[in-house]
Amino acid sequence: MTSIEIGILGIIVMLVLLLIRVPVGIAMTIVAIVGNIMLSSFWPALNKLGIDIILITQNYSFSVIPLFVLMGLFLSKANLGADLYEVINGLIGRVKGGMAIATIGAGAAFGAVCGSVVASVSTIAAVAVPEMRKYEYDPGFAAGVSAVGSTLGVVIPPSTALVVYGALTEESIGQVLIGGFLPGIMTMVLLMITVYLVLLWKPRLAPAAITDKIPFPWKKIKYVWAIPLIFLLSIGGIYGGFFTPTEAGAVGAFLSLLFSVSIGRLKWPNFIDAIFVSIRITAMVFIILIGGKLFGAFLTRSLIPKALTDFIEGLHIAPFFIILIILLIYTVMGTFMDEMATLVIMTPIIYPIVMSLGYNGVWFGVMTIMMLLTGLLTPPVGVVSLVASSITRIPSMQVFAAQWPFWITLIVASVLVAAFPDIVLFLPSLMY
Repeated sequence: MTSIEIGILGIIVMLVLLLIRVPVGIAMTIVAIVGNIMLSSFWPALNKLGIDIILITQNYSFSVIPLFVLMGLFLSKANLGADLYEVINGLIGRVKGGMAIATIGAGAAFGAVCGSVVASVSTIAAVAVPEMRKYEYDPGFAAGVSAVGSTLGVVIPPSTALVVYGALTEESIGQVLIGGFLPGIMTMVLLMITVYLVLLWKPRLAPAAITDKIPFPWKKIKYVWAIPLIFLLSIGGIYGGFFTPTEAGAVGAFLSLLFSVSIGRLKWPNFIDAIFVSIRITAMVFIILIGGKLFGAFLTRSLIPKALTDFIEGLHIAPFFIILIILLIYTVMGTFMDEMATLVIMTPIIYPIVMSLGYNGVWFGVMTIMMLLTGLLTPPVGVVSLVASSITRIPSMQVFAAQWPFWITLIVASVLVAAFPDIVLFLPSLMY
């Protein structure tokens, strides 16, 4: 067998392993080990893999992952996401669709300091959906909006997915994180506009106006002010060149812990739970990272990326159309595979092609994550939608059915970022 045939066989075997529910990191590691043995010989391949695993786990930049995860978990355990929703809802909740718009805003804001999309949707859906149902919002629409807003945490820094992309491609993690800020804000605004347009089209999904006065939760201000401050100190520190991403994660985690303890919201059992959940999430991400790096090295040795690059360059098609085809592939894969699996499988194959076309790696990273947002909502995987359904006890099909206008909005936002790369690259270009 030629090296390319071995590489193609490895991809097929990996997909089969995923279909039979083998964890993605383990599936990629198995394929990488066997594939490298086939491409060389037994002991040299195993020695090389052992060295690669040590080098991957010793990479200093990867230490940002548990710190950002821990920062979000401390804030989540302190129930600050619920406080944030109450404040935003107090500002705009009485207007037509105001509660739904507030839910998207709260999801984006909490996701900006949480770093975990599951923690974000768990927090926001638990408080927002009962409140919307109290004022006769459609149940499926209420749960769907809470899920949609929570997906924004995947692209707004700090985002674990953006860190993983930077680690896989060796792009600047700081620049990749900062690059996600403006696209995330733009997408949030477009989703808010979508709420307004959907309710013009189907006014029955929400009350005409909430006549009951929603009191502004002044007492919650003493808790909520810390959220933007922690974000500015950690992410702003990266932007200003004061912190590395790892140092920014440490600052954010420490400030979150300090504030949560100082307001009496983080008891010892919650602290221990946050530590253990952080360990589990970090271990999962590291297994995926190790598998992704080993799988990428195997594919490189099999010469598949080079063959694909040569093939595409020979087609004489405008590079932008190739990018659109790549993004369509990501969208389709997102419907049956979680976003992290898609990211680590496709990046080693697609990244060399994108670089050969002359595109910026930071831009493509953010672009990739934005396309994966749709997969977080789309059946059959749709992990964010399923979490929202589970927490609110609203049937998942009702949640999925309410989300298709927002799915279209996410595609529109991705096309805008594809057409205007400066939306991503403007802030990174001003960095240190």
